[in-house]
Amino acid sequence: MLMRTDPFREFDRITRELTAPGTWSRPTAMPMDACREGDTYVVSFDLPGVDPEAIEIDIERNMLTVKAERRPAGNAEHVRMEVAERPLGVFSRQLVLADTLDTEQVRADYDAGVLTLRIPIAERAKRRRVKIEQGESHRQITG
Repeated sequence: MLMRTDPFREFDRITRELTAPGTWSRPTAMPMDACREGDTYVVSFDLPGVDPEAIEIDIERNMLTVKAERRPAGNAEHVRMEVAERPLGVFSRQLVLADTLDTEQVRADYDAGVLTLRIPIAERAKRRRVKIEQGESHRQITG
């Protein structure tokens, strides 16, 4: 079967997807960093200009979902935008959390346009030392 493709049409489609504002049904990805600090995972999302009331954080089973919406700044009638380069619309990111994380103790902070989530490692998953005991069978043999 012969298929004819137009590389310029595909390039236009990709450009539209990257530059179009995100919607609730098709959100745009948001940049993030993740690291481990001791017994806690720290995940930071860049959300400059987003009202904290427009951020949703949900955990269902082991799926963490962060959604946020950035709306246009000046909605006044007499405002005429000269330059509009900041992306608007809906942003979303989903992370699959390991079973070793305590999803009941997640903390969220929002400061200076950065949403930071702190997810502790569950107690049952933390490293612990096992004490070796001498059993009765060991004492009988060496007896």
